[in-house]
Amino acid sequence: MNFFNTFRARLLIILAFLLVATLGVQLYVNLTNSRENNRLRELQAQALVAGFVLGTNGITQKEYMNELIKRGGQTFFDEKITQRIKDIIVVNQDWHITDSLNEDYLPTTDENDKIKYLNLNEIRNLPPLVTGNRLGEDLQKFPNTNTPENEETDGEMHAIPVATDQGRWYVLVTLKTDKREIFQKATQPLIYTLLILLFSTVITLLLVWRFTRPIANLSEAARRVAEGDLSYRVKNAKRTDEIGQLALQFNQMTAELEKTRHLEAQLQQAEKSAVVGRLASAIAHEIRNPLNYINLTLDHLRAKFAPHEDGKRGDFEKLTAQLKTEVGRINNQISDFLRYSRPVKLNLQPTEVRRVIEDSLRIVEPQAEDQNIKINLVEREDVPPIRGDAEILRSVFSNLFINAVQAMGKDGGNLNVTVSPAGESVKIEIADTGCGILAENLDKIFEPYFSTKETGTGLGLAIVKKIVDDHNGTIDVESRLNEGTKFTVRLPRKD
Repeated sequence: MNFFNTFRARLLIILAFLLVATLGVQLYVNLTNSRENNRLRELQAQALVAGFVLGTNGITQKEYMNELIKRGGQTFFDEKITQRIKDIIVVNQDWHITDSLNEDYLPTTDENDKIKYLNLNEIRNLPPLVTGNRLGEDLQKFPNTNTPENEETDGEMHAIPVATDQGRWYVLVTLKTDKREIFQKATQPLIYTLLILLFSTVITLLLVWRFTRPIANLSEAARRVAEGDLSYRVKNAKRTDEIGQLALQFNQMTAELEKTRHLEAQLQQAEKSAVVGRLASAIAHEIRNPLNYINLTLDHLRAKFAPHEDGKRGDFEKLTAQLKTEVGRINNQISDFLRYSRPVKLNLQPTEVRRVIEDSLRIVEPQAEDQNIKINLVEREDVPPIRGDAEILRSVFSNLFINAVQAMGKDGGNLNVTVSPAGESVKIEIADTGCGILAENLDKIFEPYFSTKETGTGLGLAIVKKIVDDHNGTIDVESRLNEGTKFTVRLPRKD
């Protein structure tokens, strides 16, 4: 078997594909996030540099930073940079705010034209100070040194010291931080990972369903076979992997078991036939000789010892006739045993079916007339001769006609016989309007020793089936209770 057609290879290829796809998507997500983070850090750095430049310009020049930004020809302050700067605060050596982008923090003058500065520690809700531990003792001057992480603040503050001839000043640059964007960046890898996990789970479930369904079919097939249904076959035998090979082997096994059961049934039938044959021979040897003696004795009694009185003579004739009838019935049963158990040597000749049927009908015509049964024989056009043994076939039709007449009883009815061509065969239909056969008995009527009659041997229809089979023909039966029965015999036409 080609390795790539095996169940293991397919499973390994699919799992490897899922692994590579998962790692590939995860790598792509990580690279995308890394590039985005680098871009954001670069923008943060550019914004911090721009803020520092603007702050130092606010220290060295007399104009406020808001006015400096509005000047033309700026290279540091494009729209992307300024959008990331929330505020820039310039603090002198006395911790007074001398300049800011927030006009609320700018110096004001009182009624005496004296400049009034806002002190840094008077500002509340400043964002957390970043890397404040590098500021030394000045760190204590910043009010946002110990800002709690859960406090509602937006952005981050960077303190940059600037040495001037008046002392150490500070440029405080506050950069915007979008919490929603940070949350999205943090959760994006997790979302992609969950999507990949969900996709892998769905694929795994589909694979489990696909690969376990044939095993379930095999289990069901094993259960059906264990219950005795050897005709059941697994549906996945056309697959090229191990499952398909297993299904194919299973089907072959059940086919062999079914063939073995059929052979065992034939063997049992042969053994039964052998027993019947031995029994028939014994009966013929042990019973027929006494029967012949009884029959001859009855003839002698009727001829030599019949009473002369009319009344007694009638009773005597009636009793001896009944005895001869019973002897004849026993003799017929013995003949049935012999006919069924012994192999029949057929003298196959071109035979006209109609003649055989007419000869067989003569046997039942007197009884049919007594029971008011109407017999109809119809032969279609162009019925070819068959290849058969006319003498043996008479017993087939005689049995069928006798059964039909007995099924209709004294109430009368119709016995319809139709002969017609049927391809390479000749079809003979024998239909009566009798009592019919129970549906559960239809499959048993051709079995030896099965009979619905109290006095029947159960060999009549078995003999019929055997003779038809010996002629390479077929026989079927259809019946409805209290409506009638139809036997259909098909015999091969002459070559």
